Amino acid sequence: MTSPKQGDIVSIDYEVRTSDGTVVGHTQQEGPQDIKLGGGQIFPQIEQALTGMKVGDEETVEIPSESAFGPRRDELIIDIPLSNLPPEPAPQPGMTLQAQQQDGTAMTLYIVEVGEQSVKADGNHPLAGQDLTFGLTLREIKQAA
Repeated sequence: MTSPKQGDIVSIDYEVRTSDGTVVGHTQQEGPQDIKLGGGQIFPQIEQALTGMKVGDEETVEIPSESAFGPRRDELIIDIPLSNLPPEPAPQPGMTLQAQQQDGTAMTLYIVEVGEQSVKADGNHPLAGQDLTFGLTLREIKQAA
């Protein structure tokens, strides 16, 4: 059996847990996911682990928050006046908003609180500040041409 290399497409099953054991992602319902190694689709630590695996192998990869989605940043939590938002749909916690940063790049904000005059929105990734543990199973290797 061979191990995958850069350019190969691998089919994997995975489960992602935070440090407290909460499952935050998996392939149980959708089935295995295809990933092109070297395509920048996944964390480099995952790619590195996959290049050492053979079909059927299972591996656990731990990624500290600094290498995953970074630390939580308080400056990314902002208040937005309700008058700056469209009236419909009414803002609710958990909704997302798209905003433009000063440098012109897009940013997703997550509404965390709705007040009478404003909403509190968080620009941190939902997994920022979280150490992640990936349980991987390599299902198939499609060799690069």
